[in-house]
Parts: sequence; C-alpha cells; structure tokens
Amino acid sequence: MTIEAMKADWISELTALLGSCVRTDEETLRAHAGDKWHAEALPQAVVLATETEQVSQALRFAHERGIPVTPRGAGVGYVGGCVPVQGGIVISVANMTRILEVNPGDGVAVAEAGVLTADLQAACAEVGWFYPPDPASRKESSIGGNIATNAGGPRCLKYGVTRAYVLGLTVVLADGRILRCGGRTHKNKQGFDLVGLFCGSEGMLGIVTEATLRIIPAPPARAALHASFPQFALAAAAVQNTLQGGHLPCAIEITDAFTLAAARNHLGPSALPAGAKGHIIIEIDGQADAVDTELEAIAGILRDTGATEVVYARTEAEVEAIWQLRREFSYSLKATGLTKLNEDIVIPRSQLVELVSFCESMQQETGIPVACFGHSGDGNIHTNIMVLKDDEGRDIREPADALVNRLFDWVMTHGGSITGEHGIGLAKAPWFPRAIGEVAMDTHRALKAALDPTGILNPGKMGL
Repeated sequence: MTIEAMKADWISELTALLGSCVRTDEETLRAHAGDKWHAEALPQAVVLATETEQVSQALRFAHERGIPVTPRGAGVGYVGGCVPVQGGIVISVANMTRILEVNPGDGVAVAEAGVLTADLQAACAEVGWFYPPDPASRKESSIGGNIATNAGGPRCLKYGVTRAYVLGLTVVLADGRILRCGGRTHKNKQGFDLVGLFCGSEGMLGIVTEATLRIIPAPPARAALHASFPQFALAAAAVQNTLQGGHLPCAIEITDAFTLAAARNHLGPSALPAGAKGHIIIEIDGQADAVDTELEAIAGILRDTGATEVVYARTEAEVEAIWQLRREFSYSLKATGLTKLNEDIVIPRSQLVELVSFCESMQQETGIPVACFGHSGDGNIHTNIMVLKDDEGRDIREPADALVNRLFDWVMTHGGSITGEHGIGLAKAPWFPRAIGEVAMDTHRALKAALDPTGILNPGKMGL
C-alpha cells in the first residue's frame, strides 16, 4: 500500500500518539514545504516537537512504517535541505528554544536545537563569555541547523566553524533511539568522533535535539577598518599581506567591483569611493592596547598595498556600522531587480584574483553579471550569478544555470569546494559525486545505510 493510500490511517495514529504537536492544516504544511531555495514540496504531517522524547516517538513511528521524515530547524537554508521531497512527516525542532545552561566555570553552554544563534551569543555575552560562530543569518538561524550544515561566518578565519565548538550532542537516530555522544569536557577521545559525524550531516543521519557547546572568554576589545582599492587584485594582495605580516584578524571580507557599484547605486554615491574596484573589511579583537596597536599596523599594510581610503572603527557603534555596510551588499544586489543565485564556493586563498577574473570573463562573454564577495580570509567567496529577466519580467534561468555549472567546474578543477557553509541538499546534489570522488561517495552511502537502513531520513538529499 502506498503512503498516500495509508495517509488517513497513519496520520490519525500519529496524532493519537503525539497529540496536538501533530499538525495537518494547510497553513502549517505550506509553512514547512521549503526553505530559501526555490523548491517546495508539501509534507503530509508536521510534528512541532518541544522535547527530545517527541522526536524519538515520531521517528520510531515513521521507521516502523517506512514513512519519509524531513528534519527542520529554522528553515532558512539556501540549498533545499529541508524540502520534504517525498512528503511524509516534517519533524520541526524550531520550538525547542531553551538555553539550558551557560557555565563559564566549565566553559560550556547547553542549548536545545531550536535556539537562535544570536540568542545564545547574547546569553553568553551577559556573563562576559563568547560563542564565536557567526553565520550572517545568526538572528534567524538555529543551533541545530548550524550543526547540520557545520555553519561558518566571517569570524571563522580566527575562531573556526561550528564543529570546533560542539562538545556533545543529543541525537535521535532514524529508528527512534536517543544517542548521547561527546560530553562537556573540552578533550574527549572515547571512541570514534561521533559528534563530528553529525556536524555537517544535513539531517540525514539523525536529528540533533540538544548540544553542549564550547564557549570562550569574550575578548575585551574589538576594532575594525574598511579600505577601498582601485583594483580588485590589490584588495586580494592586501589580504595576503595582512596574514603574511603576522596578523590573524577574526574576519577579513572582500568585495568586487560589480557589488561595489550596486552598493553605490543602492546606498548613495557617498557610501563608497567612486573609483573603488575592490574593498576589504578587517576586524580584530583582543586586549585593548594590543588591538589599538594592531589596527594601526594593519592600516599601514593596506596603504602600502595601494588602498585609496582606509576608514577606522574603534567603538562598538563604529564597528557595527562597518558590518552594516557589509550586510547591505547583499541587499544592494537584490535592489538591482535581478534574481541572485548565491553560491558559497571555497577556493584556495591564493586564487582569489583568478576566481574573480574567471567570473569577469563569464560576465563579458554572456552579459550575465557575476558578483563576488565574502570571507576572503578562508577562501569562502559568495559568488552570485545574477539572473537576467525577459521582456515580461520572468527569470531567464537556463543560461544562468549554465554559468553555475561552469563555476562549479572551475572550482573543482582548481582544488576548491562547491560549498563552504550552505551544504549540498537538493541544489548541489548533481555535482556532489564529482566533488568528493567515488570512494568518498561510497563511504557516505555506507554510513547512511548503517544509521538509516530504511532510508527514511531526509531522502533525496546529497543524491544519496
């Protein structure tokens, strides 16, 4: 009997088991049909879990009946990772929002999977401590989703990505069993790295419901600067010169000429110098005296590299103003009226100029704009293919999709990665086997089969 034919029976059984947290109304189903990518598919039921035991009961129920399950956090991904392509049940942990502990004595915080990243950071800041991972979506993305994609952000140059801060996990496996792995100690070599296995697993091996996270003392001072350059190559050189000069900023962001022009159009001509073809933002933190000295030293390196303007930010408000400018870059691209395909590719840092030159050549050849900006310190550059529109205002997707294919081909040929933080999901599944190779693909399949033998968890993702 098909799942559709069984629908009435199993939904009534699931509701009897879990009660009011099971929803089947059209509004809830549609709200859980997709993420920020364009694909959508309606589930047949949504479980709005508030505790681990509910997730466990729902998964055990689905496992016994072979019903597909799509895990969901805040739903703000970019690759269709939480699209329920086979219907079935969506299990949402978005309502699991308790911060259970912030403990400077042990250097840990314990949070449920639905806690927003910014809320956890704020709770740590209240006691003078710091949770460093900072995806740009931190005000709307959740800890569970950050773990599922091993999220990064600007600060990961100095502090590392989410995995570096996950000490322990509570994970519900596909058959409903509750796995507790890792712990609250900062060193733990008891067996395989099961915590690491679930970081970046995109909800395909289990559903994270709780995390024990490493926190660190908050640096007492921070400062930043941004600088404009007449050529993108000089901005890229400034990144290398800063690092080669012995400095390790917590963030270095770079921006290309197309994005800068869009920002001037959107924000006004005074936002950035008219002749700027490259731009960088650098943030540093640490002890106050050291930060002030390092800020001047880095500014000198930027000027020596050819910066035409260097703007300092020494107060908290000034630093936030610089980051607000960075956040406006994405909105500036949206303001062009074009749809942007936001790809989060990663390249060896030394190939920044080659990447932008390649994108410029594609733009000149096809007339389709390509905008590059992002985390230059670790080579994670958001490369945006700007989809043109026809005379009736409809996206002309085919040539833009062809450029995405060319971009990924170039990245893989040059030793890069097709994703640094968004994940594979549905959007990048066609390129995944080539990106990791045949043996690695077989290993992924083996792990998936071991932990989810009936294949119910997040089916259709990664091409698995």
